[in-house]
Amino acid sequence: MSNIFEEHESEVRSYCRKYPVVFSKAKNAEMFDEDGGRYIDFLSVAGSMNYGHNNPVIKGAIQEYLAEDHIINSLDMYTEAKRDFIDTLYNRILAPRGLDYKIMCCGATGTNAVEAALKLARKNTKRRNVIAFGGAFHGMTLGSLAVTTDRISREGAGVSLDDVTFAPYDGTEGVNALSYLKWIIDDDHSGVDKPAAIILETIQAEGGINIASDEWLRGIRKYCSENGILLIVDDIQVGIGRSGWFFSFERAGIVPDMVVLSKSISGFGMPMSLLLMKPELDIFRPAEHNGTFRGNNLAFVGGAAALKYFEDNKLDQVSRANGLIIENAIKDICAKYDNLEYRGTGMIWGIDFSRIDPTYAIKCVHEAFNNHLILEVAGRKDAVLKIMPPLTIEEDTLKEGLEIVAKTVAKVMGK
Repeated sequence: MSNIFEEHESEVRSYCRKYPVVFSKAKNAEMFDEDGGRYIDFLSVAGSMNYGHNNPVIKGAIQEYLAEDHIINSLDMYTEAKRDFIDTLYNRILAPRGLDYKIMCCGATGTNAVEAALKLARKNTKRRNVIAFGGAFHGMTLGSLAVTTDRISREGAGVSLDDVTFAPYDGTEGVNALSYLKWIIDDDHSGVDKPAAIILETIQAEGGINIASDEWLRGIRKYCSENGILLIVDDIQVGIGRSGWFFSFERAGIVPDMVVLSKSISGFGMPMSLLLMKPELDIFRPAEHNGTFRGNNLAFVGGAAALKYFEDNKLDQVSRANGLIIENAIKDICAKYDNLEYRGTGMIWGIDFSRIDPTYAIKCVHEAFNNHLILEVAGRKDAVLKIMPPLTIEEDTLKEGLEIVAKTVAKVMGK
C-alpha cells in the first residue's frame, strides 16, 4: 500500500518527518499510534496542549455543548459561549491580576493576533517602524514574519519584509541589550525611525529558550512609557502557565500595552487567538480587522472551562513545581559533559549543544523518538533540545520521560 501522506500531502509537512508514525489516540501526556504504541509527549503540540490531551473536564464541557445543538461558528455575533468565555477570562484571570484589557477575538491562529497588534500599534501612533529582537518568532504571515528572524522562515516570504528594526535580545553576548536599544532610538544619527511599538517574547521559545531578565523587561517597559512607544508581549507559546505564571510577564511585575495569546488559550487544541489591549488603544473601526473563524464557539467553551480549571487547580504553582523536577534532572545530565548547557523556567527547558555540536540536538530528537519520547529542537542552528511537557503531566510519567532524555543524551554523546 502506498503512503497516502507522501503521495498526496504537500512537501511542506515537517513534524511528521521527525515522528514518522500514524497517531490515533492521546491522553494527557501520552500519545498512541495506530498500532497501540505509547509515546510520552514532551512537545505539547508546540505548546497548544498545556492542559494535556483530552483533558476530561474540558472535554466534558465541550461534549455537553455539542449535545444540545448549540451554535458552532458565529463570526463576531454575540453567543452564550462567548459571553461565558469573556466573563471567565476577565473575572478569573485579568481582574485578580489588576489587568484592565479589552479583549479582541482574532482569527484561528496566533499569527493573526500578532498582525492585529502590529496594525493597531501603527494606527494608534501613526508610526510605521516596529522594533523586534534577534531570535524572535512571531508567526508565518507577512506582518508577523517581518518581526521574525530565522532565515528559513523569512526566505519563504518571497517579498521584502519591511518597517522593522532588529535589536539584540537580553543576554546577547558582548552587548548591553537595553543600552543598545535606547541608543538606536535616541540617537538622531542612528538611522532608525522611532517605532510604533516594541514586540517581544519574555522567553524566546523557538529562539532557543532564551529567558529575558526581570530587569531588562522592566527597563523596556519604563523606556516605552517615557517615550510613547507601545509594548507588545507575544505570550502565544510561553503564556497560559508555561513559564510558571499565567502570563509570562507577571514575574517582572510589568503591564504590557498589548498581549497576544493563542495555542493553549482554547484549552483543547482548537484554533483560537486573542489580542488583549489597554482600553485607550481600542480604536479599530468595526470590521477593520476581522476573520471568518473568530467566533469559534467550541474554543470559547473549551477556553472558559480551561481557565476555570487553571485557577481551581493552581496550574501556575504546578508548573513551577514540575519545573524544579525538570531542572534537577537536566542539571544532572549536563553536569556529566563539558560545555553542555541548559536553561529554562516553569515547564519550558532546553539543553544547548551549541558549544559541542549543534547537530546533536536533532540526533537526540530521533533517538528519543526511537524510545517513544517526543522532543523538538529550537534556536540557532537548531542546537537546543526543547523540553515542554503538558502542565498536567503525572509525576511518574514526567520522570520516565526525563530518564529517556538522560539515556538519549548519553547515547548521542557517546557515553
